[in-house]
Amino acid sequence: MRLVSLIAFCLALVACAPTREPACRATTFEGTRFTVCRLDTRRDTFRLMTETRQGEKLRSFSAVSDVLGKRARDVRFATNAGMFNDDGAPIGLYVENGRTLKPANTNEGPGNFHMMPNGVFSVDADGQVRVETTAEFLARGATPQWATQSGPMLVIGGKLHPAIQEDGPSRLVRNGVGVRGARLAIFAISDDPVSFGRFARLFRDELGCTDALFLDGTVSSLWAPSMNRRDAGAPLGPMAVVSEKRR
Repeated sequence: MRLVSLIAFCLALVACAPTREPACRATTFEGTRFTVCRLDTRRDTFRLMTETRQGEKLRSFSAVSDVLGKRARDVRFATNAGMFNDDGAPIGLYVENGRTLKPANTNEGPGNFHMMPNGVFSVDADGQVRVETTAEFLARGATPQWATQSGPMLVIGGKLHPAIQEDGPSRLVRNGVGVRGARLAIFAISDDPVSFGRFARLFRDELGCTDALFLDGTVSSLWAPSMNRRDAGAPLGPMAVVSEKRR
Protein backbone atom coordinates (compact mmCIF):
# COMPACT_ATOMS: atom_id res chain seq x y z
CA MET A 1 0.00 0.00 0.00
CA ARG A 2 2.82 2.38 0.80
CA LEU A 3 4.33 1.89 -2.67
CA VAL A 4 0.97 2.46 -4.33
CA SER A 5 0.42 5.60 -2.27
CA LEU A 6 3.87 6.90 -3.14
CA ILE A 7 3.26 6.35 -6.85
CA ALA A 8 -0.10 8.10 -6.62
CA PHE A 9 1.50 11.02 -4.77
CA CYS A 10 4.23 11.37 -7.41
CA LEU A 11 1.68 11.28 -10.23
CA ALA A 12 -0.32 13.97 -8.48
CA LEU A 13 2.77 16.17 -8.24
CA VAL A 14 3.40 15.79 -11.97
CA ALA A 15 -0.22 16.56 -12.78
CA CYS A 16 -0.17 19.69 -10.63
CA ALA A 17 3.24 20.93 -11.78
CA PRO A 18 3.02 24.33 -13.45
CA THR A 19 3.47 24.38 -17.22
CA ARG A 20 5.25 27.15 -19.06
CA GLU A 21 3.27 29.59 -21.08
CA PRO A 22 3.75 29.24 -24.85
CA ALA A 23 6.87 30.91 -26.18
CA CYS A 24 4.96 32.89 -28.80
CA ARG A 25 1.85 35.03 -28.71
CA ALA A 26 -0.12 37.17 -31.11
CA THR A 27 -0.44 40.90 -30.52
CA THR A 28 -1.62 44.00 -32.36
CA PHE A 29 0.28 47.29 -32.34
CA GLU A 30 -0.82 50.45 -34.12
CA GLY A 31 -3.30 48.38 -36.11
CA THR A 32 -0.74 45.82 -37.36
CA ARG A 33 -0.70 42.18 -36.31
CA PHE A 34 2.52 40.68 -34.96
CA THR A 35 3.72 37.43 -33.41
CA VAL A 36 6.10 37.90 -30.49
CA CYS A 37 8.34 35.15 -29.05
CA ARG A 38 10.51 35.13 -25.92
CA LEU A 39 13.97 33.65 -25.37
CA ASP A 40 14.72 33.34 -21.66
CA THR A 41 18.22 31.89 -21.38
CA ARG A 42 17.58 30.86 -17.78
CA ARG A 43 15.08 28.32 -19.06
CA ASP A 44 15.78 28.00 -22.78
CA THR A 45 18.69 26.97 -24.91
CA PHE A 46 19.66 28.96 -27.99
CA ARG A 47 21.55 27.97 -31.08
CA LEU A 48 22.23 29.21 -34.60
CA MET A 49 22.20 26.78 -37.50
CA THR A 50 23.11 27.03 -41.18
CA GLU A 51 24.04 23.55 -42.41
CA THR A 52 22.92 19.94 -42.44
CA ARG A 53 25.22 17.17 -41.23
CA GLN A 54 26.28 16.75 -44.87
CA GLY A 55 27.40 20.39 -45.07
CA GLU A 56 24.48 21.57 -47.20
CA LYS A 57 22.68 24.80 -46.36
CA LEU A 58 19.47 24.21 -44.37
CA ARG A 59 17.20 26.74 -46.14
CA SER A 60 13.96 25.58 -44.39
CA PHE A 61 12.47 24.69 -41.00
CA SER A 62 11.79 21.18 -42.27
CA ALA A 63 15.53 20.74 -42.75
CA VAL A 64 16.15 22.10 -39.24
CA SER A 65 13.71 19.54 -37.85
CA ASP A 66 15.46 16.74 -39.74
CA VAL A 67 18.85 17.76 -38.32
CA LEU A 68 17.50 17.97 -34.77
CA GLY A 69 15.78 14.58 -34.97
CA LYS A 70 14.20 13.67 -31.63
CA ARG A 71 15.34 17.00 -30.18
CA ALA A 72 12.89 18.77 -32.50
CA ARG A 73 10.17 18.04 -29.92
CA ASP A 74 11.95 20.49 -27.56
CA VAL A 75 11.78 23.42 -30.00
CA ARG A 76 9.82 26.39 -28.66
CA PHE A 77 10.30 28.47 -31.78
CA ALA A 78 12.71 29.11 -34.64
CA THR A 79 13.14 31.99 -37.06
CA ASN A 80 15.42 33.29 -39.77
CA ALA A 81 18.36 35.06 -38.16
CA GLY A 82 20.17 37.54 -40.36
CA MET A 83 20.78 38.42 -43.98
CA PHE A 84 22.36 35.98 -46.41
CA ASN A 85 23.52 35.56 -49.98
CA ASP A 86 21.92 33.55 -52.77
CA ASP A 87 23.53 30.36 -51.44
CA GLY A 88 22.08 30.83 -47.96
CA ALA A 89 25.39 31.81 -46.34
CA PRO A 90 25.48 34.78 -43.92
CA ILE A 91 26.79 38.05 -45.36
CA GLY A 92 27.86 39.39 -41.97
CA LEU A 93 29.38 38.15 -38.73
CA TYR A 94 28.32 34.64 -37.86
CA VAL A 95 29.45 32.77 -34.73
CA GLU A 96 28.23 29.24 -34.17
CA ASN A 97 28.95 27.47 -30.88
CA GLY A 98 31.97 29.69 -30.20
CA ARG A 99 33.47 29.44 -33.70
CA THR A 100 33.57 32.50 -35.93
CA LEU A 101 32.58 31.13 -39.32
CA LYS A 102 32.21 34.57 -40.92
CA PRO A 103 33.95 37.77 -39.71
CA ALA A 104 32.13 41.04 -39.15
CA ASN A 105 31.24 42.93 -42.31
CA THR A 106 32.06 46.64 -41.99
CA ASN A 107 31.92 47.46 -45.70
CA GLU A 108 29.75 50.20 -47.13
CA GLY A 109 27.09 49.23 -49.64
CA PRO A 110 23.43 49.36 -50.65
CA GLY A 111 20.42 47.85 -48.93
CA ASN A 112 19.16 47.47 -45.39
CA PHE A 113 22.24 45.65 -44.12
CA HIS A 114 24.39 48.71 -44.85
CA MET A 115 21.99 51.29 -43.39
CA MET A 116 24.46 52.27 -40.70
CA PRO A 117 24.61 51.58 -37.92
CA ASN A 118 23.87 47.92 -38.40
CA GLY A 119 24.28 45.55 -35.49
CA VAL A 120 24.89 42.19 -33.89
CA PHE A 121 22.67 39.92 -31.82
CA SER A 122 24.73 37.68 -29.56
CA VAL A 123 24.38 35.15 -26.77
CA ASP A 124 27.32 34.48 -24.45
CA ALA A 125 28.19 31.11 -22.95
CA ASP A 126 26.70 32.26 -19.61
CA GLY A 127 23.39 33.21 -21.25
CA GLN A 128 23.92 36.97 -21.51
CA VAL A 129 21.98 38.32 -24.50
CA ARG A 130 22.93 41.50 -26.34
CA VAL A 131 21.88 43.63 -29.27
CA GLU A 132 24.46 46.29 -30.06
CA THR A 133 25.86 48.19 -32.99
CA THR A 134 28.59 46.43 -34.93
CA ALA A 135 31.07 49.10 -33.83
CA GLU A 136 30.20 48.51 -30.16
CA PHE A 137 30.51 44.75 -30.59
CA LEU A 138 33.95 45.05 -32.16
CA ALA A 139 35.16 47.67 -29.69
CA ARG A 140 34.60 45.44 -26.67
CA GLY A 141 36.38 42.46 -28.24
CA ALA A 142 33.40 40.20 -27.71
CA THR A 143 33.76 36.41 -27.72
CA PRO A 144 30.14 35.18 -27.82
CA GLN A 145 28.93 31.62 -28.06
CA TRP A 146 26.45 32.60 -30.77
CA ALA A 147 26.22 35.76 -32.89
CA THR A 148 24.66 37.01 -36.10
CA GLN A 149 25.05 40.37 -37.81
CA SER A 150 22.24 42.14 -39.63
CA GLY A 151 20.95 45.63 -40.22
CA PRO A 152 19.84 48.17 -39.69
CA MET A 153 19.57 48.62 -35.96
CA LEU A 154 15.97 49.50 -35.10
CA VAL A 155 16.41 50.82 -31.56
CA ILE A 156 19.70 52.10 -30.14
CA GLY A 157 19.83 52.92 -26.44
CA GLY A 158 16.09 53.56 -26.36
CA LYS A 159 16.08 55.78 -29.47
CA LEU A 160 14.95 54.86 -32.96
CA HIS A 161 17.55 54.55 -35.73
CA PRO A 162 17.99 58.12 -37.04
CA ALA A 163 17.49 57.14 -40.70
CA ILE A 164 14.19 55.34 -40.16
CA GLN A 165 11.09 57.31 -41.16
CA GLU A 166 8.13 57.47 -38.81
CA ASP A 167 5.94 55.48 -41.18
CA GLY A 168 7.68 55.20 -44.55
CA PRO A 169 6.10 53.90 -47.76
CA SER A 170 7.86 50.50 -47.77
CA ARG A 171 5.55 47.82 -46.37
CA LEU A 172 6.89 44.29 -45.95
CA VAL A 173 6.60 41.34 -43.60
CA ARG A 174 9.60 41.93 -41.32
CA ASN A 175 11.23 40.26 -38.35
CA GLY A 176 13.73 41.35 -35.73
CA VAL A 177 15.08 40.84 -32.23
CA GLY A 178 15.40 43.07 -29.18
CA VAL A 179 16.69 42.69 -25.64
CA ARG A 180 14.99 43.42 -22.35
CA GLY A 181 17.41 42.64 -19.57
CA ALA A 182 20.46 40.42 -19.36
CA ARG A 183 18.76 37.10 -20.05
CA LEU A 184 15.65 37.98 -22.07
CA ALA A 185 15.50 38.48 -25.83
CA ILE A 186 12.30 39.25 -27.70
CA PHE A 187 11.83 38.12 -31.29
CA ALA A 188 8.99 39.57 -33.36
CA ILE A 189 7.60 39.02 -36.85
CA SER A 190 4.87 41.04 -38.50
CA ASP A 191 1.87 39.10 -39.70
CA ASP A 192 0.90 42.04 -41.91
CA PRO A 193 3.19 44.17 -44.08
CA VAL A 194 4.66 46.91 -41.89
CA SER A 195 6.88 49.98 -42.22
CA PHE A 196 10.30 50.20 -40.58
CA GLY A 197 9.09 52.98 -38.29
CA ARG A 198 6.16 51.08 -36.89
CA PHE A 199 8.26 47.94 -36.51
CA ALA A 200 10.92 49.86 -34.58
CA ARG A 201 8.29 51.43 -32.31
CA LEU A 202 6.88 47.98 -31.58
CA PHE A 203 10.18 47.01 -29.95
CA ARG A 204 10.65 50.27 -28.08
CA ASP A 205 7.11 51.22 -27.05
CA GLU A 206 5.24 47.91 -26.86
CA LEU A 207 7.94 45.37 -26.02
CA GLY A 208 10.14 47.59 -23.84
CA CYS A 209 13.40 46.80 -25.64
CA THR A 210 16.26 49.25 -25.18
CA ASP A 211 18.02 47.93 -28.28
CA ALA A 212 16.62 46.06 -31.27
CA LEU A 213 17.93 44.76 -34.58
CA PHE A 214 16.23 44.17 -37.93
CA LEU A 215 16.77 40.60 -39.14
CA ASP A 216 15.11 40.57 -42.56
CA GLY A 217 12.05 41.35 -44.65
CA THR A 218 10.01 39.54 -47.32
CA VAL A 219 11.53 36.12 -46.47
CA SER A 220 10.80 36.53 -42.74
CA SER A 221 9.50 33.22 -41.36
CA LEU A 222 8.57 31.57 -38.07
CA TRP A 223 8.26 28.04 -36.72
CA ALA A 224 6.12 28.11 -33.57
CA PRO A 225 4.93 24.62 -32.55
CA SER A 226 2.58 25.99 -29.86
CA MET A 227 0.73 27.91 -32.59
CA ASN A 228 0.80 25.01 -35.08
CA ARG A 229 2.77 27.29 -37.37
CA ARG A 230 5.70 26.41 -39.59
CA ASP A 231 6.16 28.86 -42.44
CA ALA A 232 7.42 27.39 -45.70
CA GLY A 233 8.14 30.15 -48.19
CA ALA A 234 11.36 31.45 -49.67
CA PRO A 235 14.63 29.60 -48.93
CA LEU A 236 16.24 30.91 -45.74
CA GLY A 237 19.76 31.46 -44.46
CA PRO A 238 20.95 31.31 -40.83
CA MET A 239 18.34 30.03 -38.38
CA ALA A 240 17.83 30.88 -34.71
CA VAL A 241 16.44 27.94 -32.76
CA VAL A 242 15.12 28.23 -29.21
CA SER A 243 14.45 25.01 -27.30
CA GLU A 244 13.33 23.99 -23.83
CA LYS A 245 16.25 23.22 -21.53
CA ARG A 246 16.39 19.55 -20.68
CA ARG A 247 16.26 18.95 -16.96
